[in-house]
Amino acid sequence: MPWRNMTVLAPNIDVHAVQSTLSTTFDPAAPVWVARAPGRLDVMGGIADYSGSLVLQLPLALAAVAYVQHRSDGRVLIESRADASVLGNQRAAYATRDVCELGVSVEAVRAVVQANPATAWAGYVVGALTILVHQTGVNLSGGVTIVIDSDVPLGKGVSSSAAIEVATMRALAAACGRDIEATTLALWCQMVENLVVGAPCGVMDQMTSACGVADTLLALRCQPAQLLPGISLPRDVQVWGIDSGVRHSVGGADYGSVRVGAFMGLRILEAYAQQQQIPHAHWNGYLANITPSEYTEYFHNVLPETITGADFTTRYGTHGDAVTTIDPTRVYQVRSSANHPIAEHHRVQLFAQLVSGYQDVTSATILGELMYQSHHSYTGCGLGSDATDAIVAAVRSKGPSHGLYGAKITGGGSGGTVAILGSASAADAVHEIATHCGSGLVIHGSSDGAARSPVTRWESFGR
Repeated sequence: MPWRNMTVLAPNIDVHAVQSTLSTTFDPAAPVWVARAPGRLDVMGGIADYSGSLVLQLPLALAAVAYVQHRSDGRVLIESRADASVLGNQRAAYATRDVCELGVSVEAVRAVVQANPATAWAGYVVGALTILVHQTGVNLSGGVTIVIDSDVPLGKGVSSSAAIEVATMRALAAACGRDIEATTLALWCQMVENLVVGAPCGVMDQMTSACGVADTLLALRCQPAQLLPGISLPRDVQVWGIDSGVRHSVGGADYGSVRVGAFMGLRILEAYAQQQQIPHAHWNGYLANITPSEYTEYFHNVLPETITGADFTTRYGTHGDAVTTIDPTRVYQVRSSANHPIAEHHRVQLFAQLVSGYQDVTSATILGELMYQSHHSYTGCGLGSDATDAIVAAVRSKGPSHGLYGAKITGGGSGGTVAILGSASAADAVHEIATHCGSGLVIHGSSDGAARSPVTRWESFGR
């Protein structure tokens, strides 16, 4: 039975794909809300986001689309068609009393979602439902059907999870008659990831998916989520992503241990500054607010290279991070984990200034050098990989003579995607590198974030 869009037509929505999904999945007796949210390419900033750094992110053309329809039987039915060619369609079902009633704690929902590893993927969707109910008090006790379709590749470090979270929560909010401001939407979706899924990510992924502008670098100072004016890429400069073929997850132990190490470093530096009466109020609780020169002058030899969780806890107590825990038996790389965001914030600020005042290939080569430095710093934290190193080395080898200026590992590192900066004529060189050093997948193109893509309401002709 055909369906009709009852609202403004959203750009970037594939109407034929929407019609097909509606006709094969949903009850024609009730309306369906459809929302879209893109993935992102981390151009600069990456893991320094949780330390308060400036980050520069490009919203991708690839996106997740969420479909929501109210039910009346007290059930939450979820279907994922994301990466269906690899995983097949996946389904999960829950009782509303277990996941979206006001009296149910986030911890209880997390336990329900993680009880069955085969459907743990549904946490990104269920979490959006749970957090929305907790934050707004909407009544969803009747239940909902939620279908997710996405062409954002999974496990590639381009925020497939954030795209799903943002699209789902936006569609749910519209179905409940709520209009959530874009930054609030992103912060709530970060809560989904941190509290329900259990991945200690920063906020840049959700902010880009919610607030991004096509062909513009989203500039975000992560303290906790201060949007700055976006930066348009120069006409003769483009960015690509090359998939390394190594799966990435921000829930992985390496990412989590580096985050813990960074917060340990901040706690140690604060204690030392207090003891030595070194002014540090301007840090405001963020490593990124320590300038490289300040760090070199006062704190160069303060941080230990490593420390065990037990030793740190004995000396300093808590590390001050609400979304990670310290393993007393683990050895943490404190110095490299803390050094990275201090230097990265400085690099990203320089990068932003150079892009804004871009002049010629000299500017491009300096931008590329900042990316190479960022990549090397990731490796120093233990978040590199042979596959991503090979791609970066290939870009450096070809260099400006082939229109390639710089490259870096992205997001949480340890595999995933490498961001490439080059001239508009460098596409062939990028594809060649992707074929020989990566999986062959090249990610290119941009689109608006969810806040600039209206939620559409669809009804069956037969109603």
